[in-house]
Amino acid sequence: MKIKDLRTSFVNSLSGLYDSTEILSFFYLLSEEILGLTRVNVAINLDKILSDDEISDFDAAKNRLLHQEPIQYIIGKTDFYGLPFAVSENVLIPRPETEELVDWIIKDRLNSNDPIAILDIGTGSGCIAISLAKKIPEARVYAIDISEPAIKVAEENAKLNKVNVTFIKANILETQDLSIDFDVIVSNPPYVRELEKIEMKPNVLDNEPSRALFVSDDQPLVFYEKITSLAKNKLKKEGSLYFEINQYLGLETKDMIENLGFTSVEIRKDLYGNDRMIKACFD
Repeated sequence: MKIKDLRTSFVNSLSGLYDSTEILSFFYLLSEEILGLTRVNVAINLDKILSDDEISDFDAAKNRLLHQEPIQYIIGKTDFYGLPFAVSENVLIPRPETEELVDWIIKDRLNSNDPIAILDIGTGSGCIAISLAKKIPEARVYAIDISEPAIKVAEENAKLNKVNVTFIKANILETQDLSIDFDVIVSNPPYVRELEKIEMKPNVLDNEPSRALFVSDDQPLVFYEKITSLAKNKLKKEGSLYFEINQYLGLETKDMIENLGFTSVEIRKDLYGNDRMIKACFD
């Protein structure tokens, strides 16, 4: 089978489940992974004959896509803030909105070369902690997660990106104190309420780790309350607390943070216009 025939078959098989642009993006990602060919190389090698193994690998990937498994899990990697990250079913797939949170922190630190301590709570793949370690090289970066498999993925990603991050296995809800004081505490904790599952696509619901996504409807801010309480005592005098937040609970989250003693709290919208990030500090 030639590449052009495989492409036609691949597109036809997935039509109706995904739009054509997305299907082609899947095809080119798989071409690079399986064939070692970029999109441009594919275009100039459409008559190349594929081996049985190559066809088999494409078929296996196609079947996983038919079951709406995320392409990032299929190829085992993704990009975040311009950096490569390994991903697996044990970690959430990093999202563009989280890149905006990272960018906010980095820009806040642009004019300072002072050594700082950063803590990322609920690190998952390590995308926040590792990106900050890469872009703020003078920082000492620590990261907490409850999942041992997630920490192993994050450790792999730290090596991949050649940064030093101290990873700690811990349940933040059971943590009574943090060992040192921090200049920055950041978290993208579980924040999707059970009632919001109806809004989510099957590729997320059926594949990404639910423990990293969902909170109960009656305690949607449980992680924010705990982390804010810890941050109140463990942030340095001019330190800052950053959260990614549930778009529907921006004002409730802001009020809670202020009620716990922070006097300067700012909500920012993401690229889609949703309330998505909060920064808190003391005046």
